[in-house]
Amino acid sequence: MKLSSILSFSALLLISCQDPVDKKTDSSWSVINKKILEPNCSNCHMNGSAIQKQSGLDLSFDVAYSSLVGVQPSNEAAKQDGLLRVSGEGGMKGLTQSYLWEKINVYDQDHFLSDHPEYGQLMPPGGNFLSDGELQLIRSWIEAGAPEDQIVVDEKVLLNTNRYTPEPFKKLDLPSKGLQLHLGPFEVQPNFEREFFQFTALDQNNDMYVNRIEIEMRRGSHHFLLYTFNENTPQQVLPSFDQPRELRNENSVINLPTLYQMQFHKFFGGTQWSRLDYRLPEGVALKIPQGSGLDQNSHYVNRTDSIMIGEIYTNLHTIKKDDVEHVAELFDFNNTDIYLPPKKITTLTKTFILDEKYYMGQVFSHAHEKMQEFVVEIVGGKRNGEVIYWTNDWEHPPIINFNPPIEINAGEGLMLKATYDNPTSLPVTFGYRSIDEMMILFGWYYK
Repeated sequence: MKLSSILSFSALLLISCQDPVDKKTDSSWSVINKKILEPNCSNCHMNGSAIQKQSGLDLSFDVAYSSLVGVQPSNEAAKQDGLLRVSGEGGMKGLTQSYLWEKINVYDQDHFLSDHPEYGQLMPPGGNFLSDGELQLIRSWIEAGAPEDQIVVDEKVLLNTNRYTPEPFKKLDLPSKGLQLHLGPFEVQPNFEREFFQFTALDQNNDMYVNRIEIEMRRGSHHFLLYTFNENTPQQVLPSFDQPRELRNENSVINLPTLYQMQFHKFFGGTQWSRLDYRLPEGVALKIPQGSGLDQNSHYVNRTDSIMIGEIYTNLHTIKKDDVEHVAELFDFNNTDIYLPPKKITTLTKTFILDEKYYMGQVFSHAHEKMQEFVVEIVGGKRNGEVIYWTNDWEHPPIINFNPPIEINAGEGLMLKATYDNPTSLPVTFGYRSIDEMMILFGWYYK
């Protein structure tokens, strides 16, 4: 990690004497607990909450310290890397050993997302990153050995309220093995949602095995997804290459031919994040058969009075067939039976039972702006009722990876539970616009 260049701070670090003080009122830990964790973290990581059950981390005020310092993380990859939630080692070594710092250090997100995608999402979720002063206070406390009852940094550093600004859109470098897709630039008209598909030939002479996907998008994207077409797709249904197919016309009326083609899609990958770098575990890869193409699906929402420019780069990194131990399959568990009465909060559930054993390595949700909470529980077996996914962020839902994959036997499954708040005077149903709603769980597995 390039720790020396991660943060640029304006406030000076003031190290005090190491005499014990009243930890309830004056210590640096107390300031962190009261002024950083309470307003930013504890509302989700509270005892009994779905996210607390999923992560195993309770940040309720009275137990936050004992839940963090010297405790192994629940994330298996971080645990295997020798991290603690917060290390008491002190210095830069202690900082690099602290999972908490990995999770909040947004300035090093390219490292985080590229080298440790299995660590989950950056925190707090949804781009509500900590200020430079808050990051400095936590960093200095960890480097001082994470004491509970000492002042190790002046809390005036919190006056530095600058926050990380995402890097501008840039073209991805070409992959050393694999290929690059490029969509755009294209226009999105003012006060309009543009969603379209473009079928792209891959021109490969052999089956392709993809074990890493990079995506870079201009801001304003609601989502970007990749699809193949299933084996039973009639030849006359397959679209022409490199021709945009709009889901809605300029009057927001659905184009029925495009909608019909969507019935033959097989999900391949995608994200709602403007930048993604996802790697499957060693020996696991997605297969693209020889002669196939990928249907690129872009959805941009322009709520301004000016034309928006959209653009997407995608890198598909490949490995040799001999290096593949498991061919991953992708799933999308989709509940289209959605009816949200006006001016009410509604919770919907749907259970998907498997007819064969899955080794499930990843899950992430998709919904629209009225979604307040999305929960996934295991149904059946020894882990019945276990929460494996939770989010309250419809715009940037977390991508949860399981290493090792979760074993779900035939006859067991997953229950999706989503809560929506419809403040409008009209009912809301399933649909493709952001003002409509969805309830989908994506992910990959192997058998």
